[in-house]
Order: sequence, then C-alpha cells, then structure tokens
Amino acid sequence: MKRLALISGALVLGLLWFGILPFSDRGSFSVHMVAHMGVVAIASPLIAFGMSGTRFDFTAGHLWLTPMLASVLELFAVWGWHIPAMRELSEGSVPFAALEQLVFLTAGLTLWLSCLGGATSGREARRLAGTFGLLFTSMHMTLLGALLSLSPRPLYGEGEVSCFGIPLTALADQQTGGVVMLLVGAIVYLAGGVALLAGMLRHDPAPELGGNGR
Repeated sequence: MKRLALISGALVLGLLWFGILPFSDRGSFSVHMVAHMGVVAIASPLIAFGMSGTRFDFTAGHLWLTPMLASVLELFAVWGWHIPAMRELSEGSVPFAALEQLVFLTAGLTLWLSCLGGATSGREARRLAGTFGLLFTSMHMTLLGALLSLSPRPLYGEGEVSCFGIPLTALADQQTGGVVMLLVGAIVYLAGGVALLAGMLRHDPAPELGGNGR
C-alpha cells in the first residue's frame, strides 16, 4: 500500500508539473489553483503515506514539529504565495514558479507527515494531534478560498484568460480558483482529520474493568 501511494503521488506531481502547468495559460488563477491543491491535498498526502515510518520521513524524531506548527507553516506558505505581488512574480518568472511549487510540496509533506506520526514515539498521540492540525488547515484553506471567491474585484491581473481552453474574465477566473480551494480544502483536510480520529477510536483498547479481574 505504501509503495502504491508513493507511486500514485509521484504520478500526480508529474501530471501537474510536466503536463498541466507548462501547457496552460500562466495567467490563469484557476489553473494555478488546480495545480496548487493537487500538490498539497492530493500528491502530498499520498507521498507522505508512502514515506511515513521510513528513513525518508524527515519529521520522525522531531517532537517539536507538531501538526499544529506544521499547519501554521503551511498557512504562511499558502497565504504568502497568494499575495498579489507574489502571484505576479510567479506568473512572470519560471524560477519563481518552480520555487512556489517546491514550497507548496514541502509544506504539504511536512503537514501530512507530522500528522501521520511516522515512526516516532507516541505515534498514536501524534495522530490525535494531527486531527486538530488537519482541521485547522481545513479552516484556513476554506477561509482563503471564500475570500477569493467572494471578492468583488479581481486581485490578480485584468482582462481575459484561458482556463483549460475556456475564456474567463479575471474576476470569474479568480472566483473559480477560490471555489476550487474552498471545496478541495474543506473536503480533503476535513476528511483526513476525521479519518485520523476514526482510526484512533477504532484502535483504542477499551479499559478493563476491575484491573486484573480480582
């Protein structure tokens, strides 16, 4: 299962980075958002599941790197790269676009690996903390998606762009991207948090009554 998840995550990254982004309109915010959410919410959890508990799990042994801290780091990464000036840099420069994607992947892997617990001591307790980390991430992703989709004016450029061959105004393009973030961010991170909590409850042994039965 871990190997399959790792291969699937790598294939998703390959599709996004070498299939979608190079051949799409770089000015389209919704195309950017599809790639962004594909990296942090689809490829990252798959790759993290495959890496968790192995020597490639770079969060293992670092107890200070809690799921909540990882969620806050992802908040800064995501919100920072969606500042209009940063989006302009990413759209106009291939190196900045590559750096942006690398930051998204690193933040996503850090979050999901810290939540899965890896091979660290107190793994189950760390997964319980991961529930709150993923729920907090769902909240700040949903908030940013809502702000982008409900904005009365375009924040990223002007004029018309092409979203996978469909012409959209700058505002419609931004609102579409906001909806993508809103839906994927709410569903994936919420589902991840619930799955971790369900796994904890399922494997939590019921306390024995009466100690040793004496």
